[in-house]
Amino acid sequence: MLPPILEIFVVWHPQDTPGADLAKTIFNHFMHGPTFSGVIGGGIQVSLRSTGWESDGSAPRPVYVDGNPAPNGIRPASFVAVVPLLGIELSASVQDQESHWHHFIAAIRDAQASMPDRFGVFPYLISKGATDGTELSQLLGHYQFIAAGQPDAEGENVTSMLCRDLTQGIAQLISPDEMDRLTAFISHTKRHSYDEGEDVDELVSLVREVIGSTRLNDFFDANDLQPGSNWDAELKEKSSTSAMLAVRTDLYSSREWCQREVVIAKTHGMPVIMMDAIGYGEERGSFLMDHVPRVAVRKSEGHWQKRDVYRALNLLVDECLKRALWMRQKEFAEDRPELDVAWWAPHAPEPLTLSHWINDHLKEENGGTDERDLRILHPDPPLGPEEREVLINYARSTRLGRGIDIMTPRQLATRGG
Repeated sequence: MLPPILEIFVVWHPQDTPGADLAKTIFNHFMHGPTFSGVIGGGIQVSLRSTGWESDGSAPRPVYVDGNPAPNGIRPASFVAVVPLLGIELSASVQDQESHWHHFIAAIRDAQASMPDRFGVFPYLISKGATDGTELSQLLGHYQFIAAGQPDAEGENVTSMLCRDLTQGIAQLISPDEMDRLTAFISHTKRHSYDEGEDVDELVSLVREVIGSTRLNDFFDANDLQPGSNWDAELKEKSSTSAMLAVRTDLYSSREWCQREVVIAKTHGMPVIMMDAIGYGEERGSFLMDHVPRVAVRKSEGHWQKRDVYRALNLLVDECLKRALWMRQKEFAEDRPELDVAWWAPHAPEPLTLSHWINDHLKEENGGTDERDLRILHPDPPLGPEEREVLINYARSTRLGRGIDIMTPRQLATRGG
């Protein structure tokens, strides 16, 4: 078991009635959702803080961080995110500067100030009056609130906004890549099939509109490139450092530039979400475009549905946090040589990414003589037996000169490490 990477503490006053339901929503998103089940056990934990050790109205149990370790010698997580749910009762309990609740919230503020690179605070406002000139506002009002805007009646509710904003904030906190703001690269073709008409333009405009209503940055191919820039080089740079939202319409998979963008994103280990907006059909498709999460985007009454775009975008943000957790676990595994992992693949391998990794590995190995199988570890879910066999046979046919053993964390655990 690797050290814990991230612990999320959800804090609310027990008499703020929406708090318990919101806490359950956050818990289910991170602990029961399929996206985060693929990381190694202990990669992410959610703890609820509403009541104390005794039922006497005192402040909740502590938030465990460096300097305030958990009982029984349990090691605190490397990164901590606290989500205070700001309601009227919490505000009233914090108003007295000598109260237990005031000390509790002040300790959260002080911990974040002392370790800003590892401790994030992401408040959510339940009741507007909770921060109207209150002591709670003095303590937490300078943090950026999550889900602070109005939900989109055509596309998403408060729950969707809350989980996406929180996931994005945490991803930006823990990512090993330097980023001020998560960027979504929109990959699409400007070519229309005879059956699509102007539908492609309408859908891409909708995608950009939806992204513009969130806290994400978007990048939009040649329209955002400055005159005189190196179009080819800049597109390569953007597609290798951004999360890709690919709009797969009828001609998308046949376009050279679209294939190129997907290849760059995959071989650099970046998240890719495929928005399946195929209308009439594809002549052949492309093996380069598969092996990624896919979200169906459909029409209703002649118009693309915003809710489908939001679903794709939310999944993309989840995949960004999953990747950040995986890369951090890779860093911590350097102190666990017994794991003996040659490649921490951020996504399940496929011929494209496997061949890319083999080439890189051969350059680094520089003529080594070790003939043991190389272990490749990737997040759950596992490959199917036929998929795995194809990759193993492919590796045997290359200059690698060694076998490979492909597994997920759960499969590794069943083997005893």
